[in-house]
Amino acid sequence: MKKITFLLFLLFSFSSLSFAQNESKTLVVYFSATGNTRAAAERLANDLHAPTWEIEPAEHYSAADLDWHNRLSRSSVEMNDETERPSIKQCTNIMPYDTIYVGYPIWWGICPRIINSWIDNNLPQLETKTLIPFATSGSSSIDGSVDYLRKTYPTLQWKKGMLIR
Repeated sequence: MKKITFLLFLLFSFSSLSFAQNESKTLVVYFSATGNTRAAAERLANDLHAPTWEIEPAEHYSAADLDWHNRLSRSSVEMNDETERPSIKQCTNIMPYDTIYVGYPIWWGICPRIINSWIDNNLPQLETKTLIPFATSGSSSIDGSVDYLRKTYPTLQWKKGMLIR
């Protein structure tokens, strides 16, 4: 069932790109704190025959940083401040790519703030790209995070995203 769902996601994504996929270049960008999103990104990139780029925080997230039960943990503090933009190690050159899949775990119903950091660091180049979000979560939907991205970055061309469990 997972493979069928994943293949339908790929089919939908390709059909929404006006069938110019043969001429376009695709990149899979992702942030993964625990490895789950990395595995999904690698599987997606393999199926798309696309390279990957990991969004790496300048300071690695420890288990204590990710403790969402602790409102003073790093992830809790970041997610409770809409202006927070964690530092990232470096950005890749996105200019050669037409389509970028953006992957992340769902935190507090949306994407982690480090995704904002990556987007902010790549504006305005992203305005000419097609962006397709994908997320991993054990219980949350991707809908809230896609709505958040569309609202926060209304000039970007967001396509429907998919949750990969």
